Amino acid sequence: MRPLTLGGLVLVCAACAPNARPGAPAPLTVAPIRSELARHQQVEHALNRLAYGARPGDVERVSAMGVERWIAAQLAPERIDDRAADSLLAYFRALEMPTSGLTALFRELRMARRDTSRAGDAAEMRDSRRTLQQSLGAVATAKLTRAVASERQLYEQMVDFWENHFSVFSGKGQTRLYIPAYDRDVIRPHAMGKFRDLLGAVAKSPAMLFYLDNAQSTADSGRSTLGARANGGRNGLRPALRPGVVNRRRPRGLNENYARELMELHTLGVDGGYGQKDVVEVARALTGWSIDPLKGEFAFRPALHDADGKIVLGQRLPENRGIEDGEQVLDLLARHPSTARHITQKLVVRFVSDSAPPALVERCAGVFGTSDGDIRATLHCVITSPEFFSTAAYRSKVKTPFELVASALRAANATPDQTPRSAQIVARLGQPIFGRQTPDGWPDRGEEWMTAGAMVNRVNFALALASGRLPGVSVGVVDPAIGARLSTPEFQRR
Repeated sequence: MRPLTLGGLVLVCAACAPNARPGAPAPLTVAPIRSELARHQQVEHALNRLAYGARPGDVERVSAMGVERWIAAQLAPERIDDRAADSLLAYFRALEMPTSGLTALFRELRMARRDTSRAGDAAEMRDSRRTLQQSLGAVATAKLTRAVASERQLYEQMVDFWENHFSVFSGKGQTRLYIPAYDRDVIRPHAMGKFRDLLGAVAKSPAMLFYLDNAQSTADSGRSTLGARANGGRNGLRPALRPGVVNRRRPRGLNENYARELMELHTLGVDGGYGQKDVVEVARALTGWSIDPLKGEFAFRPALHDADGKIVLGQRLPENRGIEDGEQVLDLLARHPSTARHITQKLVVRFVSDSAPPALVERCAGVFGTSDGDIRATLHCVITSPEFFSTAAYRSKVKTPFELVASALRAANATPDQTPRSAQIVARLGQPIFGRQTPDGWPDRGEEWMTAGAMVNRVNFALALASGRLPGVSVGVVDPAIGARLSTPEFQRR
């Protein structure tokens, strides 16, 4: 059997993908699958792992197309016509609201609470509050809508993977103002690109800068900064104040939170070869990486940056620099061998098995390294491997609440809900979207989700869906066989 190539597939599908971008990535070759699974099992496995389950007719369509061709198409989401999902998303106008607009509303509300003379503006304040609430709710609802309705299923899986890997908690202060842009402008454009580009976008995202406190991080008192040197050598943490202005706010100093999670969670991994001294040095390199409070955008503040020399992972960062310090740190971390292993292992756990076969991790980490962190090439290595299509991997993963709800809605051929109610079901099952308080993200191993109470809630959800009693969800007549399968232990796995 001759290997199928994405290039050939693009010729076949060009007419059905009018919105494909001219700059779409170069084709990847997808060879015939080597698998212990029967052909129908390969199709089912691919739909359960690389998509959010099968809709009625999907198994037949993928079988006719060939699972190799389907995988090849999913690896090039830019070439997939997704207008049907786009039309559903047009309802969520709040998704496009700029962060500057959200921060302006937030400031208005905060000022109104302080200014008792504005009590008559209660209706206006309610509208502003509602807009802020709807903006965050729209992100969660649209995320579930895409998982259910999008033809770009693997892409949506990867967006979810990265939003969990670079997890932020919407419940922490102003973080919620930055969530729409975090999803729209940071994660989605880079989900299948180069890891370094994604890492840089996250590092400059107000959502991450606020959540992990780097926006507050400044050079420790006594250290010279670029801003201080520009002001004639003064050793301050901010530009000189205007005459007659008293500085009553004490400098916050160095904050290590983001630097630590950047290495432990986002890149090298807990055993990645760094120490506490590296954490401090990375935190120093990232001083001044902050947020413009009016625009709600990244801003580098030279006056807050520690411009002394630094040593990170044995590499010297020269003194008298600014934002270049942070950029060099991101370069070092993105291209470190430990990062290749850490990211690849997480991909293998997500798509193959909780045990992450070491040989597969090493093989695909090599692809990550030689491709300069190409996410798509690394993913291709993982999901076309014999380990992925093995009997050991088949139905071995437990669905998270988000995966369960999305796959059940797809199986029942339900119309995605345009209200927050379906997203709230995900939260009630234990996984609120952007609701993980700790920065480690939601667990991706089965034992975390298989408690007795969780199973009762899952079965109740499935029964309500199958009987058409789920608020906000529109389903036709559910095939009795599908309805019965939704509440089985088998359906809890993917």
